[in-house]
Amino acid sequence: MTRSILLACLAILLVAADDPWTKVRELKSGTELRIYKKAVTQPVVAKLDHATEESLVIVLKNEQSSVPKEEIDRLDYRPAGGSRMTKQTTSKTNTLGNPSPDQQRVGGSNPGPSSSQSTSITLGSKPAFETIYRRTPLVPKN
Repeated sequence: MTRSILLACLAILLVAADDPWTKVRELKSGTELRIYKKAVTQPVVAKLDHATEESLVIVLKNEQSSVPKEEIDRLDYRPAGGSRMTKQTTSKTNTLGNPSPDQQRVGGSNPGPSSSQSTSITLGSKPAFETIYRRTPLVPKN
């Protein structure tokens, strides 16, 4: 009896692991999606609200809509990456008796202690889309 229950649970887990829609349901809300629908040439780019067993609930231009699973040919998502913004700060300090040549004044007087600081911010690109779901074609029964 215990063995049959264990085998039934194992079978359910194996079937769930093979279902690619399971990965879609595990995506976090707010994930950027690219949805390829049946008979539509251009994909829809939207943000995920949540996924159910039968459909995908998305936010498109601040409006919520639902896309049935049967209408989706392929689904790509943009993985959440680190910060796209990189900040770099450089500081330079000169003491009283050691001014750099570009800071020496004409006439021989030393300018005294000084410091300078520069900050640069670089914007990187977003990570590329990755395919998470592809509808399997139906095989006709013989």
